[in-house]
Amino acid sequence: MNSEEMRKFIRKHSALFWYIPEDKKEDLSPDVVVEFILNYGTLEDIKDLIKILGIEETARIFFAAEGRRKLNYFPEIYNFFSLYFKKYA
Repeated sequence: MNSEEMRKFIRKHSALFWYIPEDKKEDLSPDVVVEFILNYGTLEDIKDLIKILGIEETARIFFAAEGRRKLNYFPEIYNFFSLYFKKYA
């Protein structure tokens, strides 16, 4: 993962992370970025994220979510991406 690419991606989608102070946004962990983009991003946003992280890494981050973090995904989003990543990653 290119961290500069990720920082640019986060800046581009800054509005999705509205509750995080501006000076902290570029320090977001990949799991937070994946969660927010899958839940609230557009199809193009998701494609761009997968280009940056790679499908295997995106799937690994998605499936690593446990407990409360897993519950942060909308049920329909979790179901769709569970099926998607199992098939393509």
